[in-house]
Amino acid sequence: MKISVEKGQEKGFLPDGRHTVEITAIEEGQSEHQNVPFFAARMENEEGFVVQRFYTSPTAMPILLSLYAAVGIHPQAGKDLDTKELIGKRVSVEIGEHSYADPATGNERSIKQATGFRTA
Repeated sequence: MKISVEKGQEKGFLPDGRHTVEITAIEEGQSEHQNVPFFAARMENEEGFVVQRFYTSPTAMPILLSLYAAVGIHPQAGKDLDTKELIGKRVSVEIGEHSYADPATGNERSIKQATGFRTA
């Protein structure tokens, strides 16, 4: 069997720990269970990558704003933030596993996530 490797698939997940990464892609969507808008940022370096979702709900704004501040974009009241401005920005992140109960099945799932955003 031959397995094709497409562009962007040649890297594995970043190992746990602190890494300096570049945001290389942004995809927008809505959560599967509550239809909350989000954007997913692909963050990578030579060691690997992680894709981190950022929800745009009021309770998630502090996390979102900490990412923007870490890359040097400072929000202003009354002005929209553009997710495309994040592409090409470098940031220091803490990579680790996060476990949660899947809302559809109740089964425990684990994902890699990026937290602790700091200026690179």
